[in-house]
Amino acid sequence: MVSDVHGNARDLARAGDGADALVCLGDLVLFLDYADHSRGIFPDLFGRENADLIVELRTARRFEEARELARGLWADVDRFAAIEKAVRKQYAELFAAFPVPTYATYGNVDLPKLWPEYAGPGTTVLDGERVEIGGRVFGFVGGGLRTPMRTPYEIDDEEYAAKVEALGEVDVLCSHIPPEVPELVYDTVARRFERGSRALLAAIRRTRPRYALFGHVHQPQVQRMRVGATECVNVGHFAASGRPWAMEW
Repeated sequence: MVSDVHGNARDLARAGDGADALVCLGDLVLFLDYADHSRGIFPDLFGRENADLIVELRTARRFEEARELARGLWADVDRFAAIEKAVRKQYAELFAAFPVPTYATYGNVDLPKLWPEYAGPGTTVLDGERVEIGGRVFGFVGGGLRTPMRTPYEIDDEEYAAKVEALGEVDVLCSHIPPEVPELVYDTVARRFERGSRALLAAIRRTRPRYALFGHVHQPQVQRMRVGATECVNVGHFAASGRPWAMEW
């Protein structure tokens, strides 16, 4: 089980070793590495100094200034063409690293429209859908909710809740973002609350899955806690750790 791969194809190629299947909870793309500002699509296009500056602004929650900086940088660049070209390069490497079988859903920085071109026959992509793995029912909800960051795959709360509702009762609830629990959505390094889902939390309380698994928050205040009968687990910032989280039964 991995999430927030952010370009780490090397470790991804080994992530399924010894497992019956790999589950990936999204954010394959590396747009900007907040730990190393020289890595990612943004610094490749605009340089390390601009990457340093935009991270400083976003971390200080000066989002309008960050957007103004970005608008100026993109003014003479075909934004969509440049991003898509860079993402395609990353996807070609990352999808090739997936073991067989892999079950995956999108993160908020992913481009879902491109996934069908790169997902091979051993990779099953699910979003608002269920699948049986090892005799247990897994439900998948991809993407994130609207934020000032305006990442590529953010959707309205109502659309997200409809995907959660479509799953019904599952044994393992898999999502990119966490349920909206303060301890699970607070990032201790970024020093901010990320957006979690009330719909996920309501489903956990109502349907009582054995596990609720997610990523998105890179340095959570709490990585693991129980909500009623459900074990909620942030499976980790795979880009940084290179270590998958293993589920056994």
